[in-house]
Formats: sequence, C-alpha cells, structure tokens
Amino acid sequence: MLKKTLPLLLLPLLFTGCATTFSNLTPKTQPRNANHLYPVEVAFNSRQQSLRWETIQPFVNMGTEFYPMRPTLLMTNRWEALVPVPAGQNAVQYRYKFEFKYNAVGLPPQPDSALSPQYTLRIAD
Repeated sequence: MLKKTLPLLLLPLLFTGCATTFSNLTPKTQPRNANHLYPVEVAFNSRQQSLRWETIQPFVNMGTEFYPMRPTLLMTNRWEALVPVPAGQNAVQYRYKFEFKYNAVGLPPQPDSALSPQYTLRIAD
C-alpha cells in the first residue's frame, strides 16, 4: 500500500521548490525625491506548471509592512510598486512576496507563496 501512495504524497514536491525565480529590476541606488516614494519592479518566473497565474498577488515587504504591487503595462510577468522611504533614511531593506494558488490533484486549488531574497535600496542625496 505504501509503495502505491508514496508517489502521490511526493507529487506536490514536484510542483514546488526552486521552480520560481525573481529578477529584481530596481536600481540599487535612487536619488532622493520630494515625495519620498520610490519605484521598485520585479520579474517573476516559474516552471511550476500547476501555478494559476490569474491568482497571483504580489507584494513588497519592508519590515512588517506589505505594499501591493500592480502589473507593469504590456508585460505578463512583471510587477511594480511605489514604496515609502522616510526623509533622512539612506537605505531600506525589502523583499518580494508572491501569493498564488496552484492546481492540486484531486483537490481544489491550493494556496502557496514564494519569497524573494532580501534586497537593499539606497537613497542618494
């Protein structure tokens, strides 16, 4: 019995893991501006065939705050957002979080997420 069910139990591992990649398209340094909002942009790619692309909800995570991202015009796998950097602060750390659903065998779509490495945005005076 175990030999028959073990492959089914391991099936979700085939759809997760290193199947996703993040490409941070944000410059490492940006000039300080008057409104203290700075653009960030990321490309998200996945080989996970069960991923339901229409369910993706991307965020920029800074500390305990999550800022929603919007799709970049004319692109299918890029998202952008404006993030606040307080006046007088010269750098912030951030990462991207993508929440989505994937198709699971014999189950309704299941929630999952992917978290990017941490990046640093420097603000130049």
